[in-house]
Amino acid sequence: MTQKANVNKVYKLTRDRAPLSLMLPSRNTRRSPFMYFDTKKNQNRPLRYAVNQKSPFEDEQDDNAIVEPIIFEHGMLTVLGTNPALQEFLHYHPLNGSTFVEVDTKKDASKELETINFEVDALIAAKGLDVEDVERVARVMLGKDVSKISTTELRRDVMVYARTNPKELLSILDDPMLTLRANVSMFIEKSLLTIRNNGKDVYFNLPNNKKRMLTVPFGEDPIFITASYLQSDEGIETLKLLEKHMEE
Repeated sequence: MTQKANVNKVYKLTRDRAPLSLMLPSRNTRRSPFMYFDTKKNQNRPLRYAVNQKSPFEDEQDDNAIVEPIIFEHGMLTVLGTNPALQEFLHYHPLNGSTFVEVDTKKDASKELETINFEVDALIAAKGLDVEDVERVARVMLGKDVSKISTTELRRDVMVYARTNPKELLSILDDPMLTLRANVSMFIEKSLLTIRNNGKDVYFNLPNNKKRMLTVPFGEDPIFITASYLQSDEGIETLKLLEKHMEE
């Protein structure tokens, strides 16, 4: 690996909640083999970080290697450009990309900007919703019983959702099934349909019909599955029946 001189590098742990400190394996032992597969030489080469050696590979080091621990503090590790040996060692480290990664400030800034743009777009879209669409989103995405909440509270909740889940909000607004999914939520609110058996079955709850309407596939959302059924050729008459009871 060719290192750029005097370039400081920052590394971070990939886990969301980093420990106060974490010691990274820094040498190969019989009990814990620590290797890098060299494709050019077609062999595994033992790794070892030594502060007085230029190479991270044991077979290129002398017998006077001074091994020091590598410790992440609060999930972060800064390696100065004056320590290219450690930078190279971390480049070849087997845990690079899984336990830790090098911080790419340009890439991180690009991702952050993308997130901000999604958030702005979602907030603008949420602000422009009419009352009916606000209620639909509140039913589908927030599981709200809109009959018990004021329009102002619903708008606030949808705006908060847009800020914290911008991609999801934009996606649902583009979903042609939004209205139908909202209607299914309303059928459940009005007790025309009931979800039973921990979300496994959807039943009619009509005066003359208490039968099971459908079984929800494992891991699927009951409201989405019900909406999909009601827009099918088989379920269209059921939808008309439920809409008729809603008007009564």
